[in-house]
Amino acid sequence: MKILISGLVNIETTLRINSFPIHYYPVDYPFYGIHSSVSGVAYNLAKALGTLQDSVQLFSFLGNDDEALRILNQLQKDNISTKGIMQVLSQTPVSVILYDKEGKRQIYCDLKDIQEKTLPMENEQLETAVKECDLVVACNINFNRSLLKKAKQFGKQIATDVHVLSDLEDEFNREFMEYADILFLSDEKLPCRPEEFLCQLAKKYKNKVIVVGRGSCGAMLYDREQNKLWQLDPVPCDNVVNTVGAGDALFSSFLHYYQKGYSTVEALVRAEAFASIKIGHNGAATGFCSEEEVEKTIVDRRPAVNKINLECI
Repeated sequence: MKILISGLVNIETTLRINSFPIHYYPVDYPFYGIHSSVSGVAYNLAKALGTLQDSVQLFSFLGNDDEALRILNQLQKDNISTKGIMQVLSQTPVSVILYDKEGKRQIYCDLKDIQEKTLPMENEQLETAVKECDLVVACNINFNRSLLKKAKQFGKQIATDVHVLSDLEDEFNREFMEYADILFLSDEKLPCRPEEFLCQLAKKYKNKVIVVGRGSCGAMLYDREQNKLWQLDPVPCDNVVNTVGAGDALFSSFLHYYQKGYSTVEALVRAEAFASIKIGHNGAATGFCSEEEVEKTIVDRRPAVNKINLECI
């Protein structure tokens, strides 16, 4: 399966803290509590899908600095092609993430000048990648707006994750929601119950599949073909280390299983297991597992699936 992924790649530093809110003190020594690695949504997705044996073509922007060199070296180690990486930024994006033992996190993302860039859709390599792929994963970042149009022009299936959303008319994310066949989001800032918001999304946009990640409450799914809603309980994790990247793990693994022909419910069951295993590790791009590990997990920890009696359209 060939998957085109376009989005942010950056250097991420995570810091383990005692609790939120953080009270001022001049110095702390969190031994082994600071971790720096290559991350960013597009990298997380590419690495996860590569672990699941999908063929990935990655496109992103970096600078010409030490951080970019570190990223390029890591991509080569992960057997992710660097041909789609354009080093035209003034600096490479970086992020800092604070997280506590309960899994709460606070993210600081410095995008540098990446939001001013646009994917060069006239580029032969990029156009060929769109033509030949089975799925276009367009992360919700400015430079992907031209990709949405090109992918739709070629009749490609489009998937996107808009992450935190509180408004159906969200100006930044509206175009991504309009183009996406498969739409993911979080329940963190929803203005109403997730099932109500799902129905509102289904009525306003034409997404085939919508998934709301609900963290420790599991996930909720809407399937347009069946016009049905489901709530899935979470797959328990014995030792939660860091929930950063859990949403990316859920999104990428769902795409993998759905593209393989699994039903939306069965794909999400396996995606929850994949994400549950992932959060037992530290770092947004660590802890990805194989299909075999997923299947072993759902033998004993298969989540309950409950249909919600609510018709959206």
